[in-house]
Amino acid sequence: MRIHIPGALRSYTEQQSEVELGGATLANVLTALDQRFPGIRFRIITEQDAIRPHIRIFINDRQTFYLAEPLHDDDDVYIVCALSGG
Repeated sequence: MRIHIPGALRSYTEQQSEVELGGATLANVLTALDQRFPGIRFRIITEQDAIRPHIRIFINDRQTFYLAEPLHDDDDVYIVCALSGG
């Protein structure tokens, strides 16, 4: 499946905007992403294993709030960071 990386996190992925990974659940995919690019999971998931408040994750066209969300090989996972500033 394709994992779409937002610009704010591309410093972890060597500037790659898409990464191909596999996993049965969103948690598995994020763990695999962190194994390949150490430190990125902490920017997405809290110490309590919850998606950070400023992060949105979409599977195909549907937002998910659950790390146990099942995934399929043909899914696209989009990680979106909220923007802020003044």
